[in-house]
Amino acid sequence: MFNKRIKIKELLASDNANYQATVMGWVRTFRNNQFIALNDGSTNNNIQIVAELGKFDEALLKRLTTGACIKATGEVIPSLGKGQKVELKATEIEILGDSDAEKFPLQPKKHSLEFLREIAHLRFRTNTFSAVFRVRHALAFAIHKFFNDKGFVYLHTPIITASDAEGAGEMFKVTALPLDGSAPKNEDGSINFKEDFFGRSTNLTVSGQLEGELAAMAFSDIYTFGPTFRAENSNTTRHLAEFWMIEPEVAFNDLEDNMNLAEEFIKYVIKHAMEHNKEDLEFLAQRLEEEEKQKPQIDRSELGLLDKLNFVVDNNFERLTYTEAIEILRESNHNKKKKFTYLIDKWGVDLQSEHERYLVEKHFKKPVILTDYPAEIKAFYMRQNDNCEPGRQTVAAMDILAPGIGEIVGGSQREERMDKLLKRMEEMHIPAEELWWYLDTRKFGACPHAGFGLGFERLVQFVTGMGNIRDVIPFPRYPKSAEF
Repeated sequence: MFNKRIKIKELLASDNANYQATVMGWVRTFRNNQFIALNDGSTNNNIQIVAELGKFDEALLKRLTTGACIKATGEVIPSLGKGQKVELKATEIEILGDSDAEKFPLQPKKHSLEFLREIAHLRFRTNTFSAVFRVRHALAFAIHKFFNDKGFVYLHTPIITASDAEGAGEMFKVTALPLDGSAPKNEDGSINFKEDFFGRSTNLTVSGQLEGELAAMAFSDIYTFGPTFRAENSNTTRHLAEFWMIEPEVAFNDLEDNMNLAEEFIKYVIKHAMEHNKEDLEFLAQRLEEEEKQKPQIDRSELGLLDKLNFVVDNNFERLTYTEAIEILRESNHNKKKKFTYLIDKWGVDLQSEHERYLVEKHFKKPVILTDYPAEIKAFYMRQNDNCEPGRQTVAAMDILAPGIGEIVGGSQREERMDKLLKRMEEMHIPAEELWWYLDTRKFGACPHAGFGLGFERLVQFVTGMGNIRDVIPFPRYPKSAEF
């Protein structure tokens, strides 16, 4: 039954007519007891199925409701209607799955993104989310293709880990111990994790980087692409509790090599989506344009979605140091007129999203790579720069800032010198004995190496123009929400 099905995208792409075809999908609308708009998810475009008046049983026609799943066979004929080259004149229609029109929550009208988040199990059937998740697929495929074609090894790093790569401390505990208070205790009343499943305290990972570095010391070029978790009680449009990260680690790369790889990578995956998902991106660009019209003029984006993507693909990224960026921000009219929520008054402060966006969108008007951040605001594993000004120790870090979203990539050259790494860990109160395996890579054949992390959902958000990160992952996890 199913092997003769033609996907709607394929059928609409062809100029051929006057042949028999079978399509299957879900009814979007049924007009005048005659015209069915059918969609199967292969494209946002529907095929029109003509159910000739008087040809089909009345009881069958009553079951052709929005959301119903059907199989239709008939002749593909040139369409007389606008907006489509062909339509299907049905000779047979079979209901595969009924949909109660009174109860089906997705009616042929506009629904708010907030409402659709509550029915995330059904939102794939809307044009917006169909487009978003096809683009998400294309980006994921392009990521694997980019690294594969460069000879990288794809590494699956642990989801359960005993280390905190970021030193963030906001991690989800993993335990098999009872939660009713009867868990074994130490003498001081703390939980005795030696009695737990793994014999120690474990968490869901925040990053695969440290394990990635281990593999880079054998394969030279590796990348990870997997789920990561943060137990940060944040309800912003930019944060999720569960998200996906891409983290390449490359032996023999320095900071400049790292920047070159990251820039090439971002341009490649965006270009891939633009070439393979043109229809979806045009639809999303139109959606964003309509959304922007509702905003006050001052809050509107200067660039449309497709312009913004071309802007990234076509421009060399501007590269400057954190110190240069601080000077630009401090001297800006925006800072002097106190338009920043967080004013820039001294060297050493962590940049906020508003500062990053100012540099990209107002000052340089192109993507920016910031380098050489103060050591105090960066992780322990970043390579300490030599010949720094007194009191201004910096590290060989780099962040890529993109229009509309701010930081999209964070990375660094890693500290390969054992003495400096140990000293930094001591300063940051990171116990060396817990990371003995990581330190072994500095004992046995250490080499300069670098890597970066890209939050996949941030990338999808950037490419699709969606304003909320919860709308670019199929089933978002955030505080007080783990539905579906």
